[in-house]
Amino acid sequence: MLNFLSDILKIESTTGSENTLAHFIAEKYTPAGMQCKIQNTSDGRVNLFFTIGKPKIVFNSHMDTVPPYIPPTFTDDIIYGRGSCDAKGQLAYLWQAANELIAEGEKDFGLLMTFSEEIGSIGARFANEMLTDTKYIIVGEPTENKLITSSKGTHFIKVTVRGKSCHSGYPQYGDSAINTMREFLDRLDKINFPMDEVMGDTPYNIGELHANNAQNVVPDLVTFNLFIRTTFASYPVFQQMLESIKGDKIELEFILNKGPIKFHTVEGFETGVVAYGTDAPSFTNVPNKILYGPGTILVAHTENEHIYIKDLYRAVEDVKKIFRKLKED
Repeated sequence: MLNFLSDILKIESTTGSENTLAHFIAEKYTPAGMQCKIQNTSDGRVNLFFTIGKPKIVFNSHMDTVPPYIPPTFTDDIIYGRGSCDAKGQLAYLWQAANELIAEGEKDFGLLMTFSEEIGSIGARFANEMLTDTKYIIVGEPTENKLITSSKGTHFIKVTVRGKSCHSGYPQYGDSAINTMREFLDRLDKINFPMDEVMGDTPYNIGELHANNAQNVVPDLVTFNLFIRTTFASYPVFQQMLESIKGDKIELEFILNKGPIKFHTVEGFETGVVAYGTDAPSFTNVPNKILYGPGTILVAHTENEHIYIKDLYRAVEDVKKIFRKLKED
């Protein structure tokens, strides 16, 4: 497992460049006894699906990472580097579990590695068509070795703000898109999204803000991305609430709309809830979705991303126990 993880951490696979990693894994690390299907997609990238028998239970995580690439470093206890917990560490423990289960005589399961989880779960949506007979999918994400009961929804909205340009010395002859944006964000900050008793609030974040006007020209156009994480309480009403505050100078384009999700759990494990998105909602052909993995989301996407080796080994044993409990159903 640690050799596998070390090797894949050395290959950059920022979203959009996963193919090199995928072909490396397929050529060097196909688990003994499993068939490897390389799913070519119209996107130009590939998913990997390793199977033995008929895959009623599937392990899954993603090959892509967020930028920037950070080379791995190792201590006796900790592995650092981009993807160490999100999500190459997940691939590693699931890969190890698959190998051990085969050695112990198990069959009828699969190991699915997807691309582009970090930007819209594009790979998972393609992979979903291969899961027509799968009853359970165990998605690997950093959950601190807890079984997750539910996760918040993830919604990506492209916001376009229009105004009228003019010389900045005479702003009264124009209409600043920046001012309109600021007023919209003030209204957004005052929205009282319904509070969920279990999942809590509905946070949002702003990214990729663009206003290409010169400093001496009143801006006539501003664009930015709005990312909102909904709960079961806010999901039914959040879009209507956003539309109610936008005004006639703002356009909202709902690019990604994945609602909150409840996960399947089994007895005997600590549980929790998470606020981040996963590939799980994209697997619409699979009735039962499970979220579990080592590491913490609090260091994912940061320069200090890392995972404890002991948590990887614990995850291998845990997921084998989960697998056998699911077989009993």
